[in-house]
Amino acid sequence: MSEKNRSFLGRTFGFIWRAIVTLYRAVVILGVILSLVMIWALVRGGPSPTVEDNVALVLWPSGELVEANDEDPSQRFVQRLSGNPPARTPLRDLIDALDVAADDKRISLAVLKLDDMTSAGMPQLEELGAAMRRFQAAGKPIYAYAPAYDQTAYYAAAGADEVTIDPYGILLLEGLSSYNNYYKDALDELGVKIHVFRVGEYKSAVEPFTRNDMSEDAKIANAAWLGDLWQLYGQKVAEGRHVAPDAANSYVNGFADALAAGGGDAAQLAKNAGLVTNVETLQQFRGRIAQVVGNDEAHGSFRQIRHDEYLRAVDGERAHRGGANPDAKIGLVVVQGEIVDGTGVAGQAGGDTVFGLLDEARRDDDVKAVVLRVDSPGGSVWAAEQIRRGVLALRAEGKPVIASMSSVAASGGYWVSMDADEIWAHPSTITGSIGIFGLIPTIETPLAKLGIHTDGVGTTPLAGAMRIDRPLSPAVQTIIQSQIDRGYRNFIEGVANGRGMTADAVDEIARGRVWSGAKAKEIGLVDEFGGLEEAAAAAARRAQLGDGEWSLEPIAAEYHFPFQMFSPFFSQMGSGFSMLPKGVLARVQDWLQRSTVARQLSALNDPQGIYAYCFCEPVLSSPR
Repeated sequence: MSEKNRSFLGRTFGFIWRAIVTLYRAVVILGVILSLVMIWALVRGGPSPTVEDNVALVLWPSGELVEANDEDPSQRFVQRLSGNPPARTPLRDLIDALDVAADDKRISLAVLKLDDMTSAGMPQLEELGAAMRRFQAAGKPIYAYAPAYDQTAYYAAAGADEVTIDPYGILLLEGLSSYNNYYKDALDELGVKIHVFRVGEYKSAVEPFTRNDMSEDAKIANAAWLGDLWQLYGQKVAEGRHVAPDAANSYVNGFADALAAGGGDAAQLAKNAGLVTNVETLQQFRGRIAQVVGNDEAHGSFRQIRHDEYLRAVDGERAHRGGANPDAKIGLVVVQGEIVDGTGVAGQAGGDTVFGLLDEARRDDDVKAVVLRVDSPGGSVWAAEQIRRGVLALRAEGKPVIASMSSVAASGGYWVSMDADEIWAHPSTITGSIGIFGLIPTIETPLAKLGIHTDGVGTTPLAGAMRIDRPLSPAVQTIIQSQIDRGYRNFIEGVANGRGMTADAVDEIARGRVWSGAKAKEIGLVDEFGGLEEAAAAAARRAQLGDGEWSLEPIAAEYHFPFQMFSPFFSQMGSGFSMLPKGVLARVQDWLQRSTVARQLSALNDPQGIYAYCFCEPVLSSPR
């Protein structure tokens, strides 16, 4: 073959190869683009569903009931792909669905499906109950169903028109409790020394590290607010089921004997006590509902639409609560979870993040007032102070701030609330715990056991004195305790200024003591009882906005596609654990979530090591 022919063939094959490579690259790029578009569509939920006439609205909370779903959207996408129900359900979604459906002629009734809800606070369920009553006032019934009810699920179900349980189910009420793990012996065995600095005999958040049991002071305080909440629990059950005020308590106290006498038939026992209406299988329950709304043969159940799908369907037509004027907004900023320094992660309230949201509201001329929704046991004093300063900046601009306390607004949760124009709570809210502490471990003893010793020189007595591999000197201990004392003074003086009290009067009800919302209102820590609806209305009144002139608008951190999309895939590398039996995994996860030390360590990032933290959430239900 001549040189000319070889050159021609070379150019031809080169051209073909480059065309193939170019086409391959184009296909890959197009595939990536289409994949990203599909992922984004799945994250956003796809096209809006259609609401048919005469259907049931199914309220299906799963996982933890939260004030705001602060998870990255891509994490929710991963959950969708895994086929698991969402790990978090926003309370506002359930309430909004009920409120919109109350006036929607296409919705005939609601079904409250409760077998996937793992945790919720009493105040949250009380706000859900208020929305249920508004729905019922429109002449629409609500039917609750679960194979079995724990104490949390039953508190939500008690307000339904009918409560159904499976013949093999159980209604397990047990009362409220507050138990911790205590680590003193373990830490002593390891040689870790815990140095505690605190003010107030009731500031018991450090006790798990310094004792093997709960102190008498802590037991007295905890028994008081637990008793208040349990009484409220019984009252709500009595009101919802039309039974005696002490029915829930009597049911618990006589449960073992009554169950034995009834041959172990727990479902029938609950019905005999008047706490459930029907004992029937899921198929029987579906058949009864289908008699009202008809059957969906494709679905194999009654005709229905889930609350999240319903909200997507009506999103363009539904009016925001309080009105629909976009030029007059009440901003909603949520402080949820442990208060930590920095930005925080899902389930935490980062001081920088929340301050930024408050500052955004301050700079937005359309925002006329702000509701600070607090569901937090506190954490970093520094982070809480940043949030408080954001509240003060809003008020300095003439924008009222109303604090709306959810399940827990204690310690740092109260710190961020104390300068609000008004504080709203529920009688079952856990609040107070006005006190701070410092916690510093040193590990010189366990290191010495390993043959590791620390020595050296410094230019001053304080140089190197803060190392955890050296004992804390008396000078360092004096410095830290002085900071704790000052922090406590700042806390009670701030409460005194915000609440119109004297510092001495605040000190009498502070000292780290926890209060129920009912007691907190009596002693002046709370202004009014009510949920988010009432707090938003109060903010509108403060801003001199009339009915129909404002809308409640969440102000939340934004996630931008697609940069965050792939991060959760790396966090899912432990998905092999899904091979464990579901019940075992659920118990392990639940214990870890309830573990005092796990939560405590996750929140200990204050730059000065000073904390306003309260481990005071009651256990509504034992791990299942």
